[in-house]
Amino acid sequence: MEGFFRKRRFPRFTPPICAILLAVFLGVTAPAQVPPKQEPPVTPNPTPSPAEVAALLPDAPFPLDSSDRGPLAPNGAPEDSNSVPQFRQTIQDQSDDQENPAFFQHHLIAGRFWISGQSNLIFQAHTPFHSPYSGPNSFHGYGESATSLTNTLFLGARPLRFTELIGSVDLEDGRGVSNALGVAAYVNADVIDPDLTNKLYLSRFFFHHTIPMAADRITQDPNPFFLQPWVPRQRFEVTFGKMSLLDYFDVNEVGSDPHLQFTNLAIGNAGTYEYAGDGHGYTIASMISYSGPRYGFRFAEALLPKITNTEVLNYNLSQSRSENLEFDVATYPLRGYTTHSRFLTFINHADLGNYREADAAYLSGQDPTPNIALHRHPGTIKPGFDINIEQDLPKNFRAYFRYGWNHGLYESFTFSEMNDTVSFGADLSGDAWHRKYDRIGSAWVNSGLAYYHREYLALGGIGFMLGDGKLTYGRESVSETYYTAHVIGGLYLAAQLSFINNPGFNRARGPAIVPGLRAHVDF
Repeated sequence: MEGFFRKRRFPRFTPPICAILLAVFLGVTAPAQVPPKQEPPVTPNPTPSPAEVAALLPDAPFPLDSSDRGPLAPNGAPEDSNSVPQFRQTIQDQSDDQENPAFFQHHLIAGRFWISGQSNLIFQAHTPFHSPYSGPNSFHGYGESATSLTNTLFLGARPLRFTELIGSVDLEDGRGVSNALGVAAYVNADVIDPDLTNKLYLSRFFFHHTIPMAADRITQDPNPFFLQPWVPRQRFEVTFGKMSLLDYFDVNEVGSDPHLQFTNLAIGNAGTYEYAGDGHGYTIASMISYSGPRYGFRFAEALLPKITNTEVLNYNLSQSRSENLEFDVATYPLRGYTTHSRFLTFINHADLGNYREADAAYLSGQDPTPNIALHRHPGTIKPGFDINIEQDLPKNFRAYFRYGWNHGLYESFTFSEMNDTVSFGADLSGDAWHRKYDRIGSAWVNSGLAYYHREYLALGGIGFMLGDGKLTYGRESVSETYYTAHVIGGLYLAAQLSFINNPGFNRARGPAIVPGLRAHVDF
């Protein structure tokens, strides 16, 4: 049970969900049926249907204000229409950023097809630290180094005006320090289980359809997930297929891109968010979302893996599935600047172990060693939530705060092994020192375990990510600071430094200092 999560057959979604999605899609795409030679009734101030709204949208962009980027909020801040940050071109790979083009500049071909790619190399190391004992899943107390490499090719097609087919192919190689074990807030979000590396695989392949709800729009550059040159200011979206939930849920512009920002997995997302994903971090899911001027939401039903850290998903929805619901709210308490608040809740239904039962079975002599796998129950429900706040500030300064929780009585199954977490951080662009595309950031995350979870580890139990053989419990704290420098075209180089206190929630071990270097290329 090593490593942690980062991804063919389609799930058998329940008939009501399929019927609702099919009705919504057909209702907005089917042509209107008008009886011949019959005038439509005249009504005062008729409300146009989504299909009529779509017909009003011209193909050529038109400005909504002098900036051609959309309307302004009452306090003078740009209105973002509450799309996920990827659509605003600030955290995903910048191969589609036309102000700072990558080596290959024309990604959208004939307005219909998309092709781009990226490579991300991370080198990290640490010197020996205090470690009187260790276990099978410990962060190594001796000095070590490791290098990981991820390569992604993005492909897309737009067969209809508001419909896209999006895909990506990944190849991952290398490893992380201590094979991604021993630290809940692990320092390299790109690392997966060593048994899954050096394999070419289809990471994404999904259908995306946009339903415009208003004729006005916000102009933007196309990107690998949205091939339009603009987005409707109000819209519904339907997405179905193989995807990563972390592309859409629990993201913010300050810290959710390990390729250009923080590499720590519990800074990029809440470590308590046990999102649905196979060993590479991808799943089969169906998602519907709404984005408007101040409010938005998204809901996804997704498949969970059969076993921790494998490529096999469980298609038995009666016993295993994941529901994810997130609300976005844009407010404007500071004049000229936006506050984004995102509220996420998730419920996982899976074959999960009970820490209290595992502890009791060992203490009573029933089990020779604490073993959570012996106390799993099909259909166990594990809930969690996350509060994610992002604040724009003057001089290209931004900050975020995040708090997350999940039910600590039940087995940690995906992503990371923790039950509550709080993190905050900030970043600053290089405009002040005439390096527009450079960025510096610093963040801190503090995490903890629920009582029966930490008791399980103290008795010698082994989790999918943690296990020192015993435990002197203390909250784990990890900080990271980075500087990313733009070199030329799509090439970025970065230096980073992480400090780990109580690795694996163990006060008897550490602290550890982990410096690193990163090279990122967009093409």
